[in-house]
Amino acid sequence: MTRLTVIASGKGGVGKTCLAIGLAQALAEGGARTALVDGDLGLANVDVQLGVTPARDLGHVLTGACTAEQALTPHPAGFALLPGRSGAAGLASLGAEGLDRMVALLRALPVEEVVLDLGAGLSLAQRRLAAAADLLLVVVTEEPTSLTDAYAVLKLHRTDGGGQAALVANMVQGPAQAARVHGALDQACRHFLGQGVKLLGHVRRDAKVPAAIRAQAPLLTRHPASPAARDLRILAAALRATPLGKAA
Repeated sequence: MTRLTVIASGKGGVGKTCLAIGLAQALAEGGARTALVDGDLGLANVDVQLGVTPARDLGHVLTGACTAEQALTPHPAGFALLPGRSGAAGLASLGAEGLDRMVALLRALPVEEVVLDLGAGLSLAQRRLAAAADLLLVVVTEEPTSLTDAYAVLKLHRTDGGGQAALVANMVQGPAQAARVHGALDQACRHFLGQGVKLLGHVRRDAKVPAAIRAQAPLLTRHPASPAARDLRILAAALRATPLGKAA
């Protein structure tokens, strides 16, 4: 079965796209056939972070110019990339039927893991894609605005009838800070939503991350032994160990 993992944050600036790239590479390193999909049709930037210029993108797929499999671009890091399209009308223009078709196309890809990097925000289109995920991974930092936005994502996900969701504490000093970030959100979810939220993993703040972004190279390729790279491999293993269809 193909697992669809959607990476969301609510707000920008929390390292979501870099985390999605690293997670996809770590999954591929672990032996899983993996596709990384840029779900931001308006401000796509996964291809920019990777320094590639694919001939086809998600826009071509959604207009029927090619199949999703034809639009996959193999990357030396081991995963396949399905880029978004900058300057397009965006997901909102697809409507419910178009979004459902997009999900079906992604699930039909010949891979085991699909990592879908959502654009920042809480639009109805983004919520529909999040609700269709096998696992929604909400990226959060210690910043109060990030915590607030992450809670909003989780609240809407439950309102929309979404399935399992979990947190990734990003840019933290270590496990203790990740536990504090998780504790604050878990307590709020238990109090207001009646159910807590699992912490799937954390990624430490690491100077090698912005260095890899500047070099337009995947972190696990450019700095494979860095602390953040090690954390991403642990996160990928935790994801692979999470059963499909069970609440996280």
